[in-house]
Amino acid sequence: MIDIQLVRDNPERIKQKVAEKNMKVDIDLLLKLDVEWRALQQEVDELRRKRNELSSKLKSGKPDQNLIDEGKQLKIELADREGLLDKSKAEFDNLLFRVPNPHSDDVPVGNEDSSVEIKRYGDCNKTGATDHLDFAVARGWVDFERGAKVAGTKFYFLKGELALLENALLQYGLSVMADEGFTFMTVPHLVNARTATGAGFSPRSDKESNEYFVEDEDLSLIATAEMPITGYHTDEILDEKDLPLLYAGYSACYRKEAGTYGKHTRGLFRVHQFNKLEMYAFCLPENSLELHERILGIEEKIWQEIDIPYHIINIASGDLGSPAAKKYDIEYWSSVDNAFRELTSCSNCTDFQARNVNIRVKRADGTLQLVHTLNGTAISMARALVAIIEHYQNADGSLNVPKVLQKYMGGKETI
Repeated sequence: MIDIQLVRDNPERIKQKVAEKNMKVDIDLLLKLDVEWRALQQEVDELRRKRNELSSKLKSGKPDQNLIDEGKQLKIELADREGLLDKSKAEFDNLLFRVPNPHSDDVPVGNEDSSVEIKRYGDCNKTGATDHLDFAVARGWVDFERGAKVAGTKFYFLKGELALLENALLQYGLSVMADEGFTFMTVPHLVNARTATGAGFSPRSDKESNEYFVEDEDLSLIATAEMPITGYHTDEILDEKDLPLLYAGYSACYRKEAGTYGKHTRGLFRVHQFNKLEMYAFCLPENSLELHERILGIEEKIWQEIDIPYHIINIASGDLGSPAAKKYDIEYWSSVDNAFRELTSCSNCTDFQARNVNIRVKRADGTLQLVHTLNGTAISMARALVAIIEHYQNADGSLNVPKVLQKYMGGKETI
């Protein structure tokens, strides 16, 4: 969540930022609730002070019926005001949680079509490739029919050399992560509500939620390793000298993909379960802008070495999620669709997630400050395979293995 002081100091700016993110939050109501719960907190504090004072009097002298009666009345009053405070604070917190992280001033304002291209790499004009699903099914590499029998639509089995190619992508990605100073970790595939909402994902009550929830449990399946890594240092105070902390989390990712019909849904591009290697960083606030560019540079390094044509876009405000102050997407050139399609993203969430899960840093002068968090896709395996199939297929039905992956495929140049 954002710092409420930002809302108190400049409510009109926050209203504008919320609107530019295409979100709806009643900021006037938020401010009203803010005044209300703080006034109730003062009342409760005063009643508690009187209770403690009265308790000291009763302990220090002979029992006095008037004091006893006063104590009983105070207890009733305090319970009543505490109940009102709890209700008011819960309403305030729920509404504050819905206020998105204000986007940076260099983020283009508008909807998806307002995102700005900032760079291109490679031949973004190639056309005429065979669709990845037709290509892979013909070789027995992917089986959606049996996946549907086992788990439902958009689940699949990956087999044979394509499954080995996915493993090669992982091994290559881990090598890059090690070179860049990231600590590799596997992560829980289930997280509790505090962690999920702390990362900025929808709560269980949200009908538009993209997550799978475990019935009668305070758990949901992760949509990305970003979720558990966000919670890794929950309620901790980090040492300034240890930052940045760089993690690379590998996991399966589970998504309902509700409301995405018609948005490049064929085959492996949009599925309910896929594997992903995710970068995540905890850093000092003054370093997050520079680190964001560094993470983008690592993503570029990966796709330049695999040699897939792409462009980078600065995502428009209306297409940003709630936690992100700024986000870059790398979209590869689809030689089937003759269009760019999303391959990776990287976001600077500033102190939004850290405030949710209470992660602070002890500065050299002894003061405590919220850290900044960032995340970026190293390799989303299913989409990476789609891009490779489109750009490395041969007319004879074989698939060239990108040079950078060949040593992880036993030296094979084609499969």
